[in-house]
Amino acid sequence: MSVKHLGKGSVNPPLEKGKLRLYSMRFCPYAQRVHLVLDAKKIPYDVVNINLTEKPEWLVEKSPLGKVPVIELEDHGTLYESLVICDFLDEKYPERPLHYKDPFKKAKDKIAIEFFNKVISAMYKVHYHSSSSSLSEEHLEEFFGALEYYERELVQRGKPFFGGTRPGMLDYMIWPWCERSDMLKVLGGEQFVLPKERFTRLMEWRNAMRDDEAVLGSYLEPQYHAKYFQSRRAGYPDYDLLLSK
Repeated sequence: MSVKHLGKGSVNPPLEKGKLRLYSMRFCPYAQRVHLVLDAKKIPYDVVNINLTEKPEWLVEKSPLGKVPVIELEDHGTLYESLVICDFLDEKYPERPLHYKDPFKKAKDKIAIEFFNKVISAMYKVHYHSSSSSLSEEHLEEFFGALEYYERELVQRGKPFFGGTRPGMLDYMIWPWCERSDMLKVLGGEQFVLPKERFTRLMEWRNAMRDDEAVLGSYLEPQYHAKYFQSRRAGYPDYDLLLSK
């Protein structure tokens, strides 16, 4: 397993026998989706972290897009794109199913996963304006407004998680950005804290998710997400900042 992010001129470590390989980046929310599914299903895997600024020459052989996440399986080759990978893993390793078996419920979750792109887009706008005077109430309201969909869903479902009594695919697919929402307070102050009266169920869900075994496997405190984001915003992403942690 590589700890330091590999870059140009590096050699790709050989695959470990009997293990799936995940090409990742420690601060990438899309890669974290795959970590969560692998950990929830307790699938044996090793990790090779990638420096996405100075990419290894061999990365394009694994993914023509030159991005992470990518998984590699013995005798099968590679797959890329986080949602494709996660759906594949749920089908190939059915012992701990994450999607609902009911086709309608599964389709509803897929809609909710797709709709979450609105949250991601709004959240990044807030991130990039969090320490500038150009941040407006409109930016925050766009973010909060998109999140209300998920507050309503939790109320309607009447369970601790979107997946029921334990996290399912929808929970894990949106968690990486919910984890990173805590760094907004670090970057910009109290104005970025989610209003509890507006997101009561979502806050309860977030607290419950923090205790989930799979989440604990990749969880980072908000100050580390904030520190990485600040380095990225400055134009010099510090992929290996955790090595000095």
